[in-house]
Amino acid sequence: MAEWADLVAFVRHEYRVVKDEPDEIRIRLSYGDDDYEERAQTVVIAREVFDRREDWVQIATPFARVDQVDLTTVLTEIGNTIVVGGLVVMGEHLVLRHSLPLVNLDINEFTDPLELVAGSAELLEQQFTGRDDY
Repeated sequence: MAEWADLVAFVRHEYRVVKDEPDEIRIRLSYGDDDYEERAQTVVIAREVFDRREDWVQIATPFARVDQVDLTTVLTEIGNTIVVGGLVVMGEHLVLRHSLPLVNLDINEFTDPLELVAGSAELLEQQFTGRDDY
């Protein structure tokens, strides 16, 4: 898979799409089972062009508002537990995100980070806010 259109087709087939635009697709991943309350995480998958020539895909998902948490505590937790992605501030939100080059991208090189970023953000949201807003 080396084209944005191929990745989007795969995402449309495999995930629950909640928003679909030319350079961005949003999906909703659900967590839980019959015994537990279901939680969900919205993930933004966006096409980014690096140096106006290289296509990349960015996986991003918010998990809290900046004013809701202690940033030092969040950064310490992420430093101790998260294996992919990085924490960024986007507007008033804390967002866990990860980027990958599209050239020669294998599907597992996309799905594994997608699941790790989304699952990690879901756990961080639960841990630091106790809610399920995103």
